[in-house]
Amino acid sequence: MTNNDYLYTDLSSFYGKVFPFKVQKISINAGFTCPNRDGSKGFGGCTYCNNQTFNPSYCATQKSVSQQIEEGKAFFARKYPEMKYLAYFQAYTGTYGELQHLIGLYEEALRCDDVVGIVIGTRPDCMPDELLDYLADLAQRTFLTVEYGIESANDDTLRRINRGHTYAQSVEAVEKTASRGIYVGAHVILGLPGEDEEELVRQARMINKLPLTTLKLHQLQLINGTVMAREYEQSPFHLYTADEYIDMVIKYISYIRREVVLERFVSSSPKGLLLAPNWNIKNYEFVEMLKKKMRELGVEQGCEV
Repeated sequence: MTNNDYLYTDLSSFYGKVFPFKVQKISINAGFTCPNRDGSKGFGGCTYCNNQTFNPSYCATQKSVSQQIEEGKAFFARKYPEMKYLAYFQAYTGTYGELQHLIGLYEEALRCDDVVGIVIGTRPDCMPDELLDYLADLAQRTFLTVEYGIESANDDTLRRINRGHTYAQSVEAVEKTASRGIYVGAHVILGLPGEDEEELVRQARMINKLPLTTLKLHQLQLINGTVMAREYEQSPFHLYTADEYIDMVIKYISYIRREVVLERFVSSSPKGLLLAPNWNIKNYEFVEMLKKKMRELGVEQGCEV
């Protein structure tokens, strides 16, 4: 039991049911790209995207998967020597490549000592059936989560941010993956241009219908050098204050059923890259603020479902 049990379903509670030990994700940059970067769908990537914002220092494409894992383990082991690890293929699109090459990367990660599973971040338009067949088999012998970047349920928004896929493709990918017995995660950004509270409540109701295991939320952040940052500087649009965002998250998760694990609410980009909003709040501080407000309002995850 955790102190979140009556407010929302958190990741540590989920992992506590799956594993008899503590686990930590180790991010890996395996040299992937994206179809809207290499020209197959488009160029330039999503208008908000800069992968430097979530790559730890030990992630580097010139290092092998094994080396990155070993350096990641050394980084965490100083504080948690008994920890086990999940290899997290996070950077860019973790299923975008030739089938045997992908399998080789995943299997290399699983051969590393103390790695007890993998998490793969990808796009909903990058899950071919032959790879899904392999992943379905893999999920029978190790822990596996596939995380899809859905970002929005509004096709107009998806076009505006240059995602290169539709919400219908997200639905199809999530449903096909879950039907194969694989844990499925989704990633959504709250506060994208043109999406007001009414639209986000509509989105939450749609996301709630998906067979998700985990859900990650985070605020829109404008990163220096991105297309969206330039758009904002030329024609500013609304960005959430911390208090506004807390209110929106509470409303959003009230429409998400309790069995969905709420893995994250907020993201922090390096100050040297972040243009706005700069809340100057650490992630754990945000979570405490969120829980305090939920208690004050008497709201919990799924209360509107």
